[in-house]
Amino acid sequence: MKNTKDYISQVTENNSIDSEMFGKYNVKRGLRNSDGTGVLVGLTRIGDVHGYIMDEGEKVAVDGKLYYRGFDVEALVSSAEKEGRFGFEEAIYLLLFGKLPDKGQLDDFSALIGKCRELPPNFAEDAIMRAPSRDIMNKLARSVLTLYSYDKSPDDCSPENVLRQCIELIARFPTIAAYAYMAKEHYFNHESLFIHLPEPTCSTAEALLSLIRPDKKYTRYEAELLDLALVLHAEHGGGNNSTFAVHLVSSADTDTYSAIAAGIGSLKGSKHGGANSKVIGMMEDIKKNVKQWESEEEVAAYLGKILQGEAYDRTGLIYGQGHAVYTITDPRTILLRDKAQALAEEKGIIKEYNLYRLIERITPEVFKKYKGPNRDICTNVDFYSGFVYGMLGIPPDLFTPIFAVSRIAGWCAHRLEEVIAGGKIIRPAYKCVQPRLDYISMEKR
Repeated sequence: MKNTKDYISQVTENNSIDSEMFGKYNVKRGLRNSDGTGVLVGLTRIGDVHGYIMDEGEKVAVDGKLYYRGFDVEALVSSAEKEGRFGFEEAIYLLLFGKLPDKGQLDDFSALIGKCRELPPNFAEDAIMRAPSRDIMNKLARSVLTLYSYDKSPDDCSPENVLRQCIELIARFPTIAAYAYMAKEHYFNHESLFIHLPEPTCSTAEALLSLIRPDKKYTRYEAELLDLALVLHAEHGGGNNSTFAVHLVSSADTDTYSAIAAGIGSLKGSKHGGANSKVIGMMEDIKKNVKQWESEEEVAAYLGKILQGEAYDRTGLIYGQGHAVYTITDPRTILLRDKAQALAEEKGIIKEYNLYRLIERITPEVFKKYKGPNRDICTNVDFYSGFVYGMLGIPPDLFTPIFAVSRIAGWCAHRLEEVIAGGKIIRPAYKCVQPRLDYISMEKR
């Protein structure tokens, strides 16, 4: 057999489609309408992402809002802060059960999550340590699929059983991510191996920080900031790529582990959850090539180079800028950004924080200059999340897995919704544009 390089031109040629054909057949590329709005493919009661309104057929930008089960996420965050408690467990409860818990319900649910956090006997040794991966998201997906074998009723798709599976997965994600990272550091980077048992009485944020640190130590403020990030990433409507993947796979009436693994595979991509790592790489490139970080003119010029595919990774993307729904503001960005400022001042890196703020402020004008005046652009939460994680001493390998630790709550809520209210396999149409050909016998080829 020839080397695959010998076939790549043939593969490329026979998988290319003229872009004009998409318009000819009115194809909704990316499931987007021509005005940029998403194609309506389902209904949900779980999350709502609000970034524009339609006025007489025109898309009008408005300040962004995010709702969990009808409640403004800003209210959830504000309430937890005022009461001096962590908010992620409340967000999980709300997403799964559709209502706000009272104190007793929240305490009982938090205790249940803590109890389920430990992995099945020998799972860490057999499934994680003996088969480490250089990529933690890859290991997280494989571990979820492996948990199928530890479940006595993995294919039971009754709501009761799916709920049980979902709670166990939500609880175990921080432990799996932490152990996968420790295994990667030990076996590939030759670092000492630290494996801590998860604390059942801790919040998810506290448990995760203690699991990834050799001394298990963290401050209350660090845990609160990570908890905020978990709340903000927990859910983002049914149309985001990873959640739609969970709906799609669930609609085939398959098991919970397969559906959630599909969501992980989607989130791993740099156009989705992996964007926070791409932001860090881009910012390092900007800091290296821009001499005056406070110079609006110099920073804007370099952003222009990135946008034109002349700098950083040559993709023409300014990572962390723009969103499929939000147009003026991403509410998650505002909440995380304000917290990031306090930590940046504490860490003595306010100059770097100010560079982030400058890029956030001038990027819309850079887009208008190079992409046209009708482009509404805002900074999304990925722009600041990696910066915050870095200040918390969390390694880049865990940036996207932490996103998964949070988003598993939304995935599970949508998995349950699809099981209960779906009822029909998702099957969109693709038009084949390959001309019909007559078969050629071997001797005539």
